[in-house]
Amino acid sequence: MAEAAPANLPSGTLSLRIDLPGGRRFGPGKAALLAHVEALGSIAAAGREMGMSYARAWRLIEAMNAEFAAPLVQRQAGGAGGGGALLTETGHAVLAAYRAALEAASAAAEAPLARFADLAGPVSPVSSDPISPDPVSPDPVPPGPTSPEPGS
Repeated sequence: MAEAAPANLPSGTLSLRIDLPGGRRFGPGKAALLAHVEALGSIAAAGREMGMSYARAWRLIEAMNAEFAAPLVQRQAGGAGGGGALLTETGHAVLAAYRAALEAASAAAEAPLARFADLAGPVSPVSSDPISPDPVSPDPVPPGPTSPEPGS
């Protein structure tokens, strides 16, 4: 019988992406961008906080504004006090609905996530990055045969 995971072993978290008709998607990145705009009042500051350029943040916001029935973010023109951005009523509603869906999904998945953590066991001290080669194991993909010479 398997032992229970230690009490200090986190059970993991869910990441939620909502796929809408027409190939539209809304997930943790867009939700975080909206939350940062809400908190900071600026697209540029929200982008910086997330490690992205203003241009990338603005493109994502333009896409979200076009993908929903009404815009989610409204820019405010600059001036002596500078410009800014704020969430529209729809933007607040979308962010609240996403947070509610994530909270409900996380609550529903609590027991399966704990079981998943039990099955996963503790984090390996060597590497938890599946792309980095394990220094103890041989290369999992041996080099292939060399190509034959032309005409052979």
